[in-house]
Amino acid sequence: MVVRVFVASCSGFVAIKKKQQDVVRFLEANKIEFEEVDITMSEEQRQWMYKNIPPEKKPAQGNPLPPQIFNGDRYCGGLHLTGQLTQSRAACH
Repeated sequence: MVVRVFVASCSGFVAIKKKQQDVVRFLEANKIEFEEVDITMSEEQRQWMYKNIPPEKKPAQGNPLPPQIFNGDRYCGGLHLTGQLTQSRAACH
């Protein structure tokens, strides 16, 4: 299965850009192969991401923000995952 990181290349939020960079750096440092999916370039990919995040993991209001991580179709975590990446490595790899 391919690990996919859903990102937004055109995000105006510095915090989101930093979280995306943190996730990508972590995956690269741990030699985990992954594919970046830019949801700002594909409405189809954005809708797939929204649809496949479990309801209990979605925010109470609004849409889930990037980064969001999937291993194949299995949801691994999202925006608030970066503090737990080391623990989540086994679950997502």
